[in-house]
Amino acid sequence: MFRQDSNDDTEDVSLFDADDEVSRRSKKSKIRHPVASFFHLFFRVSAIVVYLLCELLTSSFIACMVTIILLLSCDFWAVKNVTGRLMVGLRWWNQVDDDGRSHWVFEARKVSAQGNKSSSEAESRIFWLGLITCPMIWVIFAFSALFSFKVKWLAVVVMGVVLQGANLYGYIRCKVGSRKNLTSMATSYLGKQFLRQTVAKDDQTAS
Repeated sequence: MFRQDSNDDTEDVSLFDADDEVSRRSKKSKIRHPVASFFHLFFRVSAIVVYLLCELLTSSFIACMVTIILLLSCDFWAVKNVTGRLMVGLRWWNQVDDDGRSHWVFEARKVSAQGNKSSSEAESRIFWLGLITCPMIWVIFAFSALFSFKVKWLAVVVMGVVLQGANLYGYIRCKVGSRKNLTSMATSYLGKQFLRQTVAKDDQTAS
């Protein structure tokens, strides 16, 4: 740190501020889990590519169907158990209690006291872009197969919508919380807005 003369209007500035800012930006843009990021997109994009090109690659419908279902299954397992936990710190699963009742559990990693995150903004963008875009593409495929009367492809397309839609729903629940939390948040927000409007009207009346 350099100290300027008292007659100078220049303030004391740390020489490391610019370096700290650059390092923070590089950490945000850095992909910390490249293998997980690759496989997060690989299986789902491969399933879409095989669906679009299968009639050009082979005349066997069974081979295409098995290949697409295998890719969708691998994608479902990888996204649910690996990439969500590593890339955005979210996970969801189903567990059965001692009474035999099934419960869905949605969790999000807590941020440390220093505010550090194990995932970067680049990984978060990759994760959510792939998670949201691909199910939408399968929905388009479903309408296309339905209106073009490709009945044999409906089972494959529905499988894509269900498997990728399940992951999308699960991670959205992890991100925003349970429905009860959403209801309480909405009720609290509306209550605060109503209180602010009431106080503002009282102030106008008093003035």
